Amino acid sequence: MAGKEVKAEKKPGKEKAVSNKQEKQTEVSEKPVENKPEEALKEEPKKPKTTEDFIKIAREKAKPRKFVQSWDLCINLKGMNLKKPENRFNLDFTLPEGRGKDVKVALFADSLASKAKEANLVIKKSEIDSLAKEKRKLKKIVKEHDWFFGEATLMVQIGKTLGPVLAPKGKMPRPVPPNIDPDPLMLSAKKKVRVQVKETPVVHIPIGSDSMEDGQVAKNLDAVFDFVKEKLPKGRANIKSLYVKLTMGPAIRVRMR
Repeated sequence: MAGKEVKAEKKPGKEKAVSNKQEKQTEVSEKPVENKPEEALKEEPKKPKTTEDFIKIAREKAKPRKFVQSWDLCINLKGMNLKKPENRFNLDFTLPEGRGKDVKVALFADSLASKAKEANLVIKKSEIDSLAKEKRKLKKIVKEHDWFFGEATLMVQIGKTLGPVLAPKGKMPRPVPPNIDPDPLMLSAKKKVRVQVKETPVVHIPIGSDSMEDGQVAKNLDAVFDFVKEKLPKGRANIKSLYVKLTMGPAIRVRMR
């Protein structure tokens, strides 16, 4: 019929699909953003800053052993002509926190024999010549003791008879003046280490044991480093690198101050 409006038929399926799509978009837009918990975020490893930090790293990387390990410090040198005697040295240094282990001391004594209560072994004047003939016994004593002292009046006799065995091991006795109490020297020696620069530009120094706290080892390391630095011709400029390790652990490079 003329004039009658023709209405387009609506497709219910299409309208329903559009409606569902709009609902999904609304759900997505309204979905809150979840924040990840802090513990799930990966923390960046902290860079070691102090000497104690490097000691902790070296301890963590070393496998536990059934024996007490020693802490060893290695100082690599540079720019030194070690053919010149003035650039070499052999010195004693007292660790502020000690060695962390039992250090044995022997004393060659005459009049001081009865006074040396802190010595682990006292070798009397009458025993020196016979000991020189017992090489195996002498070598065992040298191996078992870290420091040797000798009464001043016996030094010539010791040098002639025992020197060939003691000297190559770097264990010639330190002279002790007569008429003094030797015990303070014995106690002090139990905290001492040798600091030697000879033919190679490397210094190896024991600075403690793994029974010690990290802070104690760090204090010893810093003290030895400062001591060596002061003895070098150009100080800090003569030090190439610094490493610390436990006996059976990997060497960890320490950032120098």
